Amino acid sequence: MSFQLKVSVIMLGVQDVDRAKTFYVEGLGCAVEQEFPGFVRCSLGEGSSSLALYAWDSVAEDAGVPADGSGFRGASLHFITDSRDEVDEVMRTAVAAGATAVLEASATEWGGYYGTFSDPDGHLWKVATAS
Repeated sequence: MSFQLKVSVIMLGVQDVDRAKTFYVEGLGCAVEQEFPGFVRCSLGEGSSSLALYAWDSVAEDAGVPADGSGFRGASLHFITDSRDEVDEVMRTAVAAGATAVLEASATEWGGYYGTFSDPDGHLWKVATAS
């Protein structure tokens, strides 16, 4: 192969692009890279993929699939932090911005620490540290 597979952009189908933009930009501090009606692409910081927010039905149409998906979609986004304090801070910030805490942050039997929240459209984020 002449290429190395990588994730350049993570696109989330959302019900309300303006609401999602407010959550990710104002609530979680992402920076807008590109914006068109019904579409916003945000920077997640140096070394990370970009995050695109696109109208749910438009994402489905673009992919050639029905737009009636519901429940667990077989995917979650993971943010690995350096400390338990940072996990707690991310969880608090997300909830204050409109997320729902799905699983409160707690220690694991293997020594790690994590919690899970869902954004306003139900996309799951796991925030974790190995220490």
